[in-house]
Amino acid sequence: MAKITVPDHGTFEVEEGTKLALALEDNGVHVLHRCGGNAKCTTCRVEVVDGEFGELTEIEEEAFKKKGVEEKLRLSCQVRVNGNCEVKPAMTVESSGLDAGPRPAE
Repeated sequence: MAKITVPDHGTFEVEEGTKLALALEDNGVHVLHRCGGNAKCTTCRVEVVDGEFGELTEIEEEAFKKKGVEEKLRLSCQVRVNGNCEVKPAMTVESSGLDAGPRPAE
């Protein structure tokens, strides 16, 4: 099990290999995923405060180029939890007033 810490939401344990967006959502962090986990909208991006998710995936690189996104960010719909981490979601249902969007596939 890995521990994920989210400021203002606490720390929770998830099974390693879980998609980060699903781990957040299943633990009460209402991160947006407006495109349903297809790396098109970047609304699920998180700042990685601590921990490692490996190199950016090709799909993340393309999405970030199109949106002009900064370093230290990852798409939570594209990465899997592989150890303890701390992340800050950029957009949530509460902060944006938007519907989360379709749930990403496992």
